[in-house]
Order: sequence, then structure tokens, then C-alpha cells
Amino acid sequence: MNTVFYIAKRYAFSKSKTKAINIITRISTIGIVVSSMALFVVLSVFSGLEQFALSFANKIDPDLVVLPTKGKTINLTPTQEQKLQQLSKSIKFSHVIEDRVIFTYGDKQIVAFIKAVDKNYTQTVAINNHIAYGQWLQPNTNDAVLGNGLANEMSAGMYSNDKLLEVLAMKPGKGLITMPNDAYNKLPLYPSGIYSLNNLETDNKYIYTDINIGRNLLDYKNNQVSKIEFKVLQNFSENEAVKTLKDIFPNQIIKNRSQLNEGLYKMLKTESLAIYLIFTLIIIVTLFCLTGALIMIILEKKEHIKTLYDIGFTQNKLKRIFLYQGLILAISGIVIGLALGILITFLQQKFAFIKVADDFPYPVIFSWQNTLLVVATLLILSIIASFIAASRIKILMNK
Repeated sequence: MNTVFYIAKRYAFSKSKTKAINIITRISTIGIVVSSMALFVVLSVFSGLEQFALSFANKIDPDLVVLPTKGKTINLTPTQEQKLQQLSKSIKFSHVIEDRVIFTYGDKQIVAFIKAVDKNYTQTVAINNHIAYGQWLQPNTNDAVLGNGLANEMSAGMYSNDKLLEVLAMKPGKGLITMPNDAYNKLPLYPSGIYSLNNLETDNKYIYTDINIGRNLLDYKNNQVSKIEFKVLQNFSENEAVKTLKDIFPNQIIKNRSQLNEGLYKMLKTESLAIYLIFTLIIIVTLFCLTGALIMIILEKKEHIKTLYDIGFTQNKLKRIFLYQGLILAISGIVIGLALGILITFLQQKFAFIKVADDFPYPVIFSWQNTLLVVATLLILSIIASFIAASRIKILMNK
């Protein structure tokens, strides 16, 4: 066994003659255990909260979407359509026409988004799994599926004969408007279903209709769409899909799911980073105890150090003894703390013993990325703390 490491191990696990040094060493080790456990648990909780928050935003988000670079429309060529059809075994896609329009129901009027989709839409996004009442719209009909929030706001029911749901959109073109009725395209809609995602923003945003309604309302040509949404199948990776779509649509914007919710992702990542930095600061303060304990051990072992120096140990070797000692104490604390943190995470996942509300447990997710981050953070800071303490050897030898 390496002599330097052997001496460091003996110093690390043997009791000091001074009771105060033993107490400070134990406190520093316990501090590392608690710090590593707390940091891992907090990161696991934030990973769970991130997934929980994104689950609402991602329920009706496609894996990929092609958007126009300029304007509101994409003009599809027959070649592009043919290439998309050839990818049907790897990618499911749906044409979408989307715009902000006016909906009226009786004496109530709201501004919301119409999302006119083709018959392939439910193969791309599982919106039909979130129909709370009624059914998904039938192709080539005037059916409409409303968000739960919009339905409540307009007091709209399904297949009601008392009132008529109408959608209005400004006609494109130039020149003066002589008759107000000529300024709008107006179409009747028949609510066939209500979807609910438990997301107030989304439930108050979209009313789904057939794509032909969107074309007639907004005067789109058959080859014009607002965007194309995609679902990547398991035999095809997202990177491969993006590369393929860039070849088909070189002049259009391609976004994945995270880019569609860029603001939410940035907010969650910023919060997670802030918590990580706060805990890192706490860990730095905790490691002062380790530095202090090592310095006191060095002073206590002053005669031993001089004896080792006399028999041929260089200053670098003497430094490494206490550097290794600090790392042994730190790694022991990290391993124990991580084990406790992982245990707490798995127990919370299985038994949900900590709850935000009666039916809502704190979401936690075990992640190897969090594990590596905790190990790397504590290990680097422990090396710095141990190195600062070990540097006292040089001062001691010069006295």
C-alpha cells in the first residue's frame, strides 16, 4: 500500500488526543453527509417539479413542428408532400391552420385561437385522450372541440339548439370596406366535445375544428398551412428527424418540444440553478469545518511531521498525507449522504409520505445527472478545502 495513503488513512480513522479536534472532525463529516444528502434531495425534488410543470405544457405539444420563417403560412410543394408521405413509417405528421379569431355564442363574444387540423392530428398529438365530455371532431364537418375554460366562459354546451356558435375572421385584402358584413368571413360551428388538460392557459386558448373550416374561414389555399406538427416514432431518433426535415424544408423553422416551451424551460432551469448555487454556498461554509479540523490535526501532529521529514518525506508528500486525509473524510461523507438521499428519494416515490396537499405528493425523480453533479460539486470543493489546510505544512516546516 502507498505509504502516504496509509498514513492518511490512519490519521483519518484514528482518534485524536485532543477532544476538541475529534468533535470538529465529526462535525465536518456530518456536515458533508447532510450537505450531500440535502443537495441531492433538493435537486431530485426540482427535477420532479420540472417534469410535473412541463407535463401540462407538453400534453398537446408535438415532438417537432415546422413553422414559417416569414409571415403566417407555409406553401407546400407536391415534392415536399411526397417526401413527407415517404416518411410515414418513421414520422406521423398533421397539417394545421391556426390563427386568432372571434367566437360568438349567443350574446357572448371571445377572442381565441382556432386550430383547424386534418384527420391525422390524433396520431400526432393524443388530444383525444383528454376529451372530458362528448367526442373528438369528425372529418369534413363543422364540429368544434372547445377547451374547458372557453366552454365555461361562453356557457357553451354540446349540440345545443338554443344558441349558435359562430367563428368570425377578417377577410384578407386591400381597399375600403363599404359594408361591415363584407369585412368578415363567418361560419357556424357545432360543439361536439370539450377537452380538459387542467391547464388554465391551454384550456382557454384553443378551439379545434376541421382543416377545411380553417381554409374557408381564413381563405387559405389547399397547399397552404400555418404549420406542420410531427410525432417521431420509436424507430427514428429526434436528431435524425430534424436532419431529414431540414432537407425537406430548408427555408423553414424547425422546433422541438423544449423549444416550443422555451420560456418555461428557462424559468425552471434558472430556479434550479439558483437553488444549486445557494446550496453550494452552504456547502462551502460547511467545508470550513473540514479545513479547520485538518489544520488542527496538522498542529497536533507537528512532531510526527518533523519525524517523517527527517526520515526522508518531502514537503509534497507531507502535504499529500493531509490532502488524502481530507478526501477520505469527504468521500466517506459524500457516500453516506448520497445513500441517504437516494433512499429518501425512492421512499418518497414509492410511499409519497410528504405531500403538498392531501392528494398531491411532492414529485421527486431519481437522476444519475443529479448524482454526478452532487459528487462533482462536493469532491471539487473538498479538494480545495483539503489543499488549503495541507498548505499549512509549508508554513510549519519553515518555522
